[in-house]
Amino acid sequence: MTHPTTQERAPAETGARRAVASSFVGTAIEWYDFFIYGTAAALVLGPQFFPATSDLAATLAAFATLAVGFIARPFGSAIMGHFGDRIGRKSMLVVSLSIMGAATVGIGLLPTYDAIGAWAPILLVALRFLQGIGVGGEWGGAVLMATEHAPKGKAGLYGSAPQMGVPAGVVLANVVFLVCTQLMTEQQFLAWGWRVPFLLSFVLIGVALWIRLGVLESPAFRAVAREGRIARIPILEVLTTSWRTVLLAGGTFIATNGIAYVFMVYVLSYGTTELGFSRGTMLTLLIASCPVWMVGMALSAYLSDLVGRRRVYVTSAVALLVVSAVFFTLIDTASLPVMLVAMLVLAFVLGSTVGPQSALFAEIFPAHIRYTGASLGYQVGAILGGGIAPFMATWLYAQYGTTVAISAYFVAVSLVSLTCTFVLLRRPHDADIPAPAATVAPVEAAPVAPAVVPGAVR
Repeated sequence: MTHPTTQERAPAETGARRAVASSFVGTAIEWYDFFIYGTAAALVLGPQFFPATSDLAATLAAFATLAVGFIARPFGSAIMGHFGDRIGRKSMLVVSLSIMGAATVGIGLLPTYDAIGAWAPILLVALRFLQGIGVGGEWGGAVLMATEHAPKGKAGLYGSAPQMGVPAGVVLANVVFLVCTQLMTEQQFLAWGWRVPFLLSFVLIGVALWIRLGVLESPAFRAVAREGRIARIPILEVLTTSWRTVLLAGGTFIATNGIAYVFMVYVLSYGTTELGFSRGTMLTLLIASCPVWMVGMALSAYLSDLVGRRRVYVTSAVALLVVSAVFFTLIDTASLPVMLVAMLVLAFVLGSTVGPQSALFAEIFPAHIRYTGASLGYQVGAILGGGIAPFMATWLYAQYGTTVAISAYFVAVSLVSLTCTFVLLRRPHDADIPAPAATVAPVEAAPVAPAVVPGAVR
């Protein structure tokens, strides 16, 4: 048996680090684009694009367009998953980033209802749909580039990099909005200042594209192509052979994604309109919680490599059920220290539920349909979770006049996700995520084949 030399190992390690950095930076910027819409919907888009007789109606309309992006995401995941499984992960990540950037800058340039009438909300919805297409193809490709480049036994840790890009995007989006609100008067922000975060995307997307273009294709896809295992119609194979896995995977994500979007989007609106805090105060609370969110992701992903995905996933799902049930009770104290603690704790638990997700979603689908399968599973959870959660939270509070109704909604979706987690992790799965060639000693005289990571879901 021959062992890789230091010189052989170095390129693989460099390639893995570059892939992880690319996944993190690209995902952070792409989600920055997606999240600035959510922040703008909570703060300003209602009266700008949906003038109505009541603030509630305008806010509901703005949050409804937020859901349009989620409706588009499965289309993005299906289209880019198809080509990602057929021609490679890297090219689709470049395409998804380009679509997202164009749509985001377009929103920043869009005239309001006062300027062009009904065309304003129509074009806003169309551009939001394009944002959903872009982000729908992003997650699957980013997590596969990270996990499929990961050294043996580190798929969870490496896969957490694109997951950490999500709260990093939240921080970036809200820092930009916070700076804008602090440097501008209320009139300036409403007149033109809200456009600045959208237009800034032009520069950020350019940086992310430059980084991504320098990354090599993933080892798993190269192995599939070398062995002639490319699927002709990946989505058809996924829907005929793995549809239960797709639904269960999506189910595990409903609570995490739904609660996270209420946490990131609705709480901003609730804190300003119902509790009387300034936009700056609420944005500061959210920004402060995001580093803790990232710590939760990294820690749970690392532990999942050590003790198994099942144990970490189930423990985190139970913690989310408990913490989310009392979250609004603490927020309603209107005490800033108590609110900060509530947001920090929920952020950590949300992070712990998604830390191992990249590796799990990659391990439950074979490599030749992995981009499509993982992306569809993720988007199912996103639609049923975050796609409707801010709207539901707004409607429930308006209907019942108490956040107890929102807490009950949190408990309900948490029970759904916990049930799906138990069922999914009881099913046998065989992963074939190969470690980079230089990190696994090849067997002499053996045919070239991807190394198999045993015991992927434990």
